Amino acid sequence: MLNIKRIFETIADAGQKILEKKSLKKFSKKRDLIELCDDLLSSKGAAFGITLARDVLFRYHNLSYDEKLKFLLQVNEKYKPNSDSIDEAIKDYSQNKNSRSILNLSRISSGKRKELFKRLNMAPNGTPEIVSLREDLQTFLIKNPELKDLDYDLIDIFKNWFNPGFLKLRKITWDTKAAILEKLLKYEKVHSMKDMNELKIRLGENRRFFAYFHPALDEEPIIFVEIALTKGLAKSIQELTRPNNEKKENYDTATFYSISNCQEGLSRVTLGNFLIKRVVYELQEELTDVKNFGTLSPMIGFADWVKSLDNEKLGEIVKKENFPKVEFLKSLGLKIGDRKFIDNKDLLTKIALNYLAIQKNDLGFPINDVCRFHLNNGAEIDDIVINANVSDVGFKRSFGIMVNYKYELGKIEQNHQEYVNEKKINLSSKLKKYV
Repeated sequence: MLNIKRIFETIADAGQKILEKKSLKKFSKKRDLIELCDDLLSSKGAAFGITLARDVLFRYHNLSYDEKLKFLLQVNEKYKPNSDSIDEAIKDYSQNKNSRSILNLSRISSGKRKELFKRLNMAPNGTPEIVSLREDLQTFLIKNPELKDLDYDLIDIFKNWFNPGFLKLRKITWDTKAAILEKLLKYEKVHSMKDMNELKIRLGENRRFFAYFHPALDEEPIIFVEIALTKGLAKSIQELTRPNNEKKENYDTATFYSISNCQEGLSRVTLGNFLIKRVVYELQEELTDVKNFGTLSPMIGFADWVKSLDNEKLGEIVKKENFPKVEFLKSLGLKIGDRKFIDNKDLLTKIALNYLAIQKNDLGFPINDVCRFHLNNGAEIDDIVINANVSDVGFKRSFGIMVNYKYELGKIEQNHQEYVNEKKINLSSKLKKYV
C-alpha cells in the first residue's frame, strides 16, 4: 500500500512539474533574464515562484563572465531603493506613526534586491547557488565599486540565513565521511596540508577538529577550526602539525591554531566568533582538565608592513640607537631561522606590538584583520612568538613571527566591550612594557 502511495505521489509531482514548465514557457521564452526577475517579484511569481527561481539561477549559472557582470549591474540598479518612495514613506510615518507606516518605511527603504534573492532562494539548491553568485560578485567589486550596495544586501541576507542557530557543529574525526575530509583538506587556508596523511595527524588523539555545516549546503563545511591540546599556549606551528603521541592528560590548554572559512561567497559573514565560543563549550564538556584557551595566530601582512616603513620610522619605533639591530629585516638575503631574530627578540616584539596595537585603520581599530577578529571576540594579546612558523609561508607573512591571543573566560565580555566601545587593546602584563 505504501509503495502504491509513493507511485501516485511521484506521478503527481511529475505532472505538476510538466504543468509548471508549460506555464513557464509563457514567461521565459525569448525573455531577458532581468524580465524573469520582474516576473518573480510580481504576482506571477506567486504561482510559479519555484520554477521561475530555478530558471533564473540556471540561466545565470550558464552566463559568460561579462554577461554575469551585466546582469548583476542591472539587478543592483533596477531594484535599489527608490528615493521618492522613501520620502513618501517618511512623510506617511511622520503623519501617522503607527505600526503600518513603520513596516512600510522598512519595506520601501530596503528596496527590492533583498526580496529578489529571498524569492530566488525558493529554487532547489537556491542557497548554494546564491552563495556562488556572491563569489562571482567579489571578483566584480574590484573594478565595479558601485556593486557594493548589492554586496551589503547579500551580506545582510546571509547573516540571517547562516545564523548560528541554523548551523550544526560537527566534531571531525578520521571516521568522518571521506568526501568531507577531502573538502577540509582542500579548504585549509591558514596552514595548508599536502595530503590525507597530514590531515590524519591533525585528527590525532591530542588534537580536535570542529566544523559548522548548514542544512541547505549538504555535506559542505562552512567554517572549521583546528585545536591542539597543549601545556600552556603553543609556541611553534611546526610542533602542532607534526605527529604527537603524548597522552592528553599532560595538557591544560586548548590552543586554536587554524580557523578557515570554506566558502568565498560567505566572506565577511561573521561566523568564526560563534564557532570559537561554541567549541570552547564543547571542550569544557569533554575535557574538564583543560582550563585555558587561546590561539597561535598568524600575522599576515606584518612583513610587508615592516618593509614599507622608511628607516626613520622604524628607528622611531625601536629608538634610533637600536635601528642598526633591526635593519636586517629589510635585507634581501634574509633567511628563515637567522640568529638575529633570537638575538633581538625584545626589539622584534616591540615592532610587532606597534603593528598590532598602535597602527590603526580609518575606524580606529588595528590594521591587522586577525587581530581585530580576536580582540572583538574578547581576547587579549598574550605574547609575541619569535620563530613560531619557520616555513617559507610563515617567513613571507611575518618573518616567522606569530601571536598568542588568550581567552580568559571571566574577562571575555569585559574585553569585548572595552574594545568595541573604547577601542581599548588589552595586553598581558608581560607585554605592556613594550608599548
